[in-house]
Amino acid sequence: MKRHAWVQEFAGAVTVADQKGKIIEMNAQAVRTFEKDGGEKLIGRNVLDCHPEPAQVKLRHLLDTHEANVYTIEKAGIKKLVYQAPWYQEGKVAGVVELAVEIPFELPHFIRD
Repeated sequence: MKRHAWVQEFAGAVTVADQKGKIIEMNAQAVRTFEKDGGEKLIGRNVLDCHPEPAQVKLRHLLDTHEANVYTIEKAGIKKLVYQAPWYQEGKVAGVVELAVEIPFELPHFIRD
């Protein structure tokens, strides 16, 4: 996958895996986020090997069904939105992308009908 400049400096962590779960791309924030786990050396490894059993089951489900998975986490006083969803190449599912973006604890919500 060709690296694009905009995603490298994007404020959130972007990790891309192919349909078999092999990590094929990480932006600079993702490399920093997962530095203790190997950082850029994670590229080429299977994302399933980077998670404990409960998360492996969820990730395998996402890879198999092409569903999205969205949730928030809090770690070290920082709240993040995690968005995992399929990505496409030439109209066909090519794998899963994970975006992890810091968000405020109090987040405005707008209804725009």
